[in-house]
Amino acid sequence: MNYRLDKVQFAFILIDLADSEHKQTYMKLTLRIALLFIPFLGLAQLKSPSEFLGYELGTQFTRHHEVVDYYQYLAKAEPKRMKLIEYGKTNERRPLLLATISTEENMQNLNQIREEHMKGIHGEGSPDKAIVWLSYNVHGNESVSTEASMQTIYDLFTSKKAYLENIVVLIDPCINPDGRDRYVNWYNQFKNSPNQVAPQSKEHHENWWSGRSNHYMFDLNRDWAWLTQVESQQRLKQFNQWLPHVHVDFHEQGVDNPYYFAPAAEPFHEVITDFQREFQETIGKNHAKYFDANGWFYFTKEVFDLLYPSYGDTYPTYNGGIGMTYEQGGSGRAGLGIITGIGDTLTLKDRIAHHHTTGLSTVEVASKNVTKLNDEFKKFYRDKNFKYNTYVMNGNPDKIEALADLLSKHEIEFQAGTNSTFKGYNYATGKSGSLKSTNKSLVISTNQPKSTLVKVLFEPTAKLSDSVTYDITAWSLPYAYGLDAIASETSVAKSAPLHSGTEYGVLKPDSYAYLADWNSMKDAQFLAELLRNKVRVRFAHKPFTLDGISHERGTLIITKSDNKHLKNFNDILISASENNSKNVISTNTGFVESGKDFGSGYVDVIQKLNIAVLSGEPTSTLRFGEIWNFFEQQLNYPISVLGHDYFDRIDLSNYDILILPDGRGYNSFLNSYNKEKIKDWVKRGGKLIAMGGAIDGITSSDKDFKLSVKEIEKDSSTTIGSFEISEREQIKSAITGAIFKATVDNTNPLAYGYDDTYFTLKLGDRSYNYLENGSAVYLSEGNNEPVSGFAGSEAKKKIAETLIFGTEEMGRGQVIYMVDNPLFRGFWENGKLFFANALFMVK
Repeated sequence: MNYRLDKVQFAFILIDLADSEHKQTYMKLTLRIALLFIPFLGLAQLKSPSEFLGYELGTQFTRHHEVVDYYQYLAKAEPKRMKLIEYGKTNERRPLLLATISTEENMQNLNQIREEHMKGIHGEGSPDKAIVWLSYNVHGNESVSTEASMQTIYDLFTSKKAYLENIVVLIDPCINPDGRDRYVNWYNQFKNSPNQVAPQSKEHHENWWSGRSNHYMFDLNRDWAWLTQVESQQRLKQFNQWLPHVHVDFHEQGVDNPYYFAPAAEPFHEVITDFQREFQETIGKNHAKYFDANGWFYFTKEVFDLLYPSYGDTYPTYNGGIGMTYEQGGSGRAGLGIITGIGDTLTLKDRIAHHHTTGLSTVEVASKNVTKLNDEFKKFYRDKNFKYNTYVMNGNPDKIEALADLLSKHEIEFQAGTNSTFKGYNYATGKSGSLKSTNKSLVISTNQPKSTLVKVLFEPTAKLSDSVTYDITAWSLPYAYGLDAIASETSVAKSAPLHSGTEYGVLKPDSYAYLADWNSMKDAQFLAELLRNKVRVRFAHKPFTLDGISHERGTLIITKSDNKHLKNFNDILISASENNSKNVISTNTGFVESGKDFGSGYVDVIQKLNIAVLSGEPTSTLRFGEIWNFFEQQLNYPISVLGHDYFDRIDLSNYDILILPDGRGYNSFLNSYNKEKIKDWVKRGGKLIAMGGAIDGITSSDKDFKLSVKEIEKDSSTTIGSFEISEREQIKSAITGAIFKATVDNTNPLAYGYDDTYFTLKLGDRSYNYLENGSAVYLSEGNNEPVSGFAGSEAKKKIAETLIFGTEEMGRGQVIYMVDNPLFRGFWENGKLFFANALFMVK
């Protein structure tokens, strides 16, 4: 029931209660009183989260649909002070919400405020408001932040409404609804009643698939730049409309850790301005004031750095804002309450209080620094004195188009090249060189609003002020996309937009066969669509020339005679070609001018494959998720997911391929029964793809596998060092996501479609000796120095002259080893064809 009264109704109720003899006097007096107090009555009727939900906030976890209900309630109750939009949906069809709140006057002028702010990227406008964006629950089992968001928005409407006079606040209450509900539903299923604070209790130990990740087990806090997931793609459209002055990403960490807030730790990327550093300090001191008053523990300037560009703190920073991570102790282990390592009890109410405090403190600081925030935002977007002014790329048109698509999502400007020669840093050689550009080249200038983001994403190597970092240290997009590139100090004039459309040949229905090249993910997607539609496809193991055109290994051959069983064969082929922007060449003969004819034993048939991937405790959820996402969202080809807990009951003869994702639990999973079962299946013709840690598990102490771990001679001398520098010593054996130049044997089917070099992203020092015949990609002599990123001195010794990708025959089957991860976080575009080759080309 709504008890809110109209102002006039309330006034006359009071009048009717007055003594009739003094009615006229009472009328005037009471009407004045009524008009004074009505605003406060309206506020009193706005329900707090606890009142709306029916339980005290912090005594239960709120399911996502209940959070949505509360935000919808606020939007309906406060239509003049709040705008709520559904900006997208998750893979599991949960809504993604963005709430915009301010004063009534500001909301009436919201479009004008936004437009005036965005003029700042061109050095124009006179904005007098600041924009603060608060992002909650990017990791689903770091669930306290969504709870805190509800209390924060309520208080901004009530006790802290003064902050909104010169501030627009945008709140994303839950970036990762699928992960959040996975955790909340799991916790509600397993918690004791009342909840059990003993850390050993089941409610403090999530299953293998925790709530941290999204539906495809991706870490959305590593996806801001790469945009591989639907949540990230939809969110960025909204983010780019605002480019906030301040952005906060709310997180949780281990149970025993005190609260973390800005300023961040080194390394700071060199593009981060002095003001961005200083304002982190300003905000941190304000938080400290409140934490000190409450006796709460906290730390700053440790662990969480500002380098890797795909975080919720760095990405906004590289777009001109003050990006920050706030970390509360707790995460998925804490539940409603847990005993910490020192014997205290950490409750959900405690955790809410801390995030609630820093959220309001952030808005408070912004409200006191509006002029400075606007001035510095304009300064950020002024012309930059970067070393490189232009990045020029040539290469496979499909890869150029894929990169152009990513740039468009970031609203980064690019153009086609002209017939010009650019001199500068050559990515392939690591030295000075030159590159000829054409109208097929991709050219990106730093003379644009997103210049800082361009520099960060395309720089050959990031400058490190500290080698101890929280994430990978190399990501340069020309390497990730496999393109020839030059970083040039020369500026480039505006030219024509890049034309990425495919020019289709005419498919002649009476042709003998149709040919398609094989050198990109689009080619793999085209093949997958044909196979799904029961089209029989062949491919060439040898280069050949036909009708005066040269064709490389891996070329797809689709003959009319192979597909007599399909009445609509031509329609399927045309549709697949158009759907995947694929040019198909018609030919009237299988008699080649050089190479092997289409009936040769060097031309293999690609059968429709039944593919399985192992899931569960031996595997990493993130690494499993990359494979799952690759098949369903990129390749569009069906797979079966096999659980580790019933693997011993599975008949592997139903599958042609088994994929073992990277993980740390294979020693226990691969007991004698499971290991022999897999080997017998391979020997009878199965294809096993072992990735990362799965390689150790499957090959360990087993002579049937020819792959061997590389042993290096250890230094037998002993030294005594200080305890304090031990971390620095450990980093010598680490590779924190660095890029290395590898050699490719592209006569190996695993490497069809590649040139003779490949830039691989290494995440550690796992190392194996070359295979005698099957080393498809490897680090050759002298190539153990990274072209970008950090690698410790001991780690570089260990990986020298080692395997990256390789194949080995076992009986009638094949084992494929992937030491490095070609699918890492879904953004290493140039690695994906290796995985497609493992599926379709290796026989």
